[in-house]
Amino acid sequence: MIISANPEPNRKEFDYLLSTTIVELNSQAKKSAKTISTLAGSKIEPFVKDVMSNLAIGSPFENSIELIGGLKFPDIVAKKYYGIEVKTTTQNHWKTTGNSVLETTRVEDVERIFMLFAKLANPIEFRCRPYEECLSEVVVTHSPRYLIDMNLEKGKTIFDKIQTPYDTLRKKENPIKPIVDYYKSKLKPGEDLWWIDQENTKANNLVIKIWNNLTSLEKQEVKTKAMVYFPELFSNSNEKFGRFAIWLVTRETVVCPNIRNMFTAGGKGEIMIGKKLYSNIPRIFLNLFENLNSIIETIILTSTIELSEYWGIKTTEKKKVEDWIELVYENSKKISDAKHLNIKQILTEMIK
Repeated sequence: MIISANPEPNRKEFDYLLSTTIVELNSQAKKSAKTISTLAGSKIEPFVKDVMSNLAIGSPFENSIELIGGLKFPDIVAKKYYGIEVKTTTQNHWKTTGNSVLETTRVEDVERIFMLFAKLANPIEFRCRPYEECLSEVVVTHSPRYLIDMNLEKGKTIFDKIQTPYDTLRKKENPIKPIVDYYKSKLKPGEDLWWIDQENTKANNLVIKIWNNLTSLEKQEVKTKAMVYFPELFSNSNEKFGRFAIWLVTRETVVCPNIRNMFTAGGKGEIMIGKKLYSNIPRIFLNLFENLNSIIETIILTSTIELSEYWGIKTTEKKKVEDWIELVYENSKKISDAKHLNIKQILTEMIK
């Protein structure tokens, strides 16, 4: 890679261009929220490029803003030196999976990259930070990728953790090794790392965890996701734990020797709902009722695309809670120990 002789060409002017771009994007978001909310994914890149190009008129960056697009990194380049990587989310948070640690598609000559993040959930908001300041961890999809957190505190980046600056790491022949070494140093007894290379990586976390090593809060978060994503857990099928078991290992990197006990241990119980006492409730339904608020919150925060994939049906923002209740109800109808419970009615009344 060619390194520019001028380490920061027109940096003050570029910082000003970025700040005015964010101001303008947020201004347009207030005026045309409905239109901008539809610009998810790559659709927003030309929109951002046009705003920057207009604001660059009369500055050293006039006629230098290029939309790269495709699979290249970053998405927009200014004066062949500065880069802007554009990310979006339709959820109401500031986190997403970022680019590959290996940066094999990095545009030549680009030396300084900034993250421009569009949160398209109401209220729509745009933020921008230097790229390396918002990369908190490394996660694994089909290759090791950075995890973006636009609210990340100073000193908490993955580069702070491995004590290697971003520009130093990215230029290493094997940038994965320092990251693997870091995660290895954090392993607890009985834990291991997924083997990772450039071609064969599937898990979302580098560390394989044992269920019993998780905190109570971590266990409950996993069980909440499970009750949302896998409604078949409420059925009497002999295979009802199959999909969840695979997901637990490949997505949460957690190994549980006895998955059934996770939901059924403790036997039957009773619960007061409104003014009615329900008795002889199977443990899995007690877990359902007792954690319904966090379950509904998880459904609301999960995209309809992701839920549709887990459920095997097409759902919508307006119907996803209703669809989940219907799936739980249909799966529960054949459980003999729950015949005295109208699951659909109970759930509907509890969320009103």
